Amino acid sequence: MKVYALNCGWLSAPSEAFVEGGEGTVKVPVPAYYIEHPRGRAVFDTGMPALLRTDPKKAIGGYLAGVFSADMPPEADIDKQLQLIGVDAASIDYVINSHLHFDHCAGNALLPNAQIVVQRREAETARGAGPPKSGFDPNTMLDGRDVKAVDGEFDLFGDGRVVLLPTYGHTPGHQSLKLACDSGDTVLAGDCCYFHKTLTDMKLPGFAHDADEQRRSIRRLKAMEDAGARIIAGHDPEQWATLPHPPVPMIG
Repeated sequence: MKVYALNCGWLSAPSEAFVEGGEGTVKVPVPAYYIEHPRGRAVFDTGMPALLRTDPKKAIGGYLAGVFSADMPPEADIDKQLQLIGVDAASIDYVINSHLHFDHCAGNALLPNAQIVVQRREAETARGAGPPKSGFDPNTMLDGRDVKAVDGEFDLFGDGRVVLLPTYGHTPGHQSLKLACDSGDTVLAGDCCYFHKTLTDMKLPGFAHDADEQRRSIRRLKAMEDAGARIIAGHDPEQWATLPHPPVPMIG
């Protein structure tokens, strides 16, 4: 199994949008991950809407456009990122969305043949959410697509190597992804924790659907790290800089 860390651009925002009590402005990566398994090809998260380049307010609503600014050149689109490693976007079998906020699933449309695998409670929330503050865009993300809604932990390929882990709290149906590799377990945390240090300092951003539930999810990830797993946070610029990037795989 091979895993590649893909860069779908950068977001800048006040630090307090990412961590309680933060000061100044921070620029964070918007990652996606390509997983090549003997039984299929999967992508974990798919980046931001291309419309952010020309009309941020239309892309994500005036409120969010006032908080976040995107650095997103055309080569940051998920299909272009896959091209860097010689992968055709049409060949992707599965898209695993950690959650359905604009910076994690807007590239779903660029992977036309993939089944979208998402927690059922996340899909239901997104379909019922409305702009501008929700961050969800259900019409773009799910409508007209083959969606597999799961409840809780789910083994994508049935061999324990790519396992969806419910890490609710940031959103109602947030999920992380455990990759069981020969070198040990790696967990792609998504927005369960924006920064790796959140595993220990437990400082959450101002927004959380359920902060108590998110803390429980973070404690689960911390226990996994204490047992030897590598936890890769959702938007950590310092950790991101230490990861191998294409054409070199992160794993494999």
